[in-house]
Amino acid sequence: MENCIFCKIASGEIPSKKVYEDDKAIAFYDLEPQAPVHVLIVPKKHYDNVTMVDDGALMGHLMQVASSVAEQLGIKAGFRLVINTGKDGGQSVNHLHIHLLGGREFQWPPG
Repeated sequence: MENCIFCKIASGEIPSKKVYEDDKAIAFYDLEPQAPVHVLIVPKKHYDNVTMVDDGALMGHLMQVASSVAEQLGIKAGFRLVINTGKDGGQSVNHLHIHLLGGREFQWPPG
């Protein structure tokens, strides 16, 4: 997508503070963190949101990336994964992304 900020980050056109990258995904620190650790995990292929994904293996890979990054950042004992979908779901960038949040205790319900 031509004007997608996450596509530009994934391609390297826009710099980010990366914590992980492979041929399918990139993970980088959120610029507006909501927890002591707040990383975004983004597929390199553009999907507007999770409802558009037609690749179950990719979703599994993104979950594996989340687990690996959580371990790398020392939060494997407890973290939260969030996928906001659509305007009503709080999605602010129309490119599928997973928020990996940790470094503090979270409450339930979340919002």
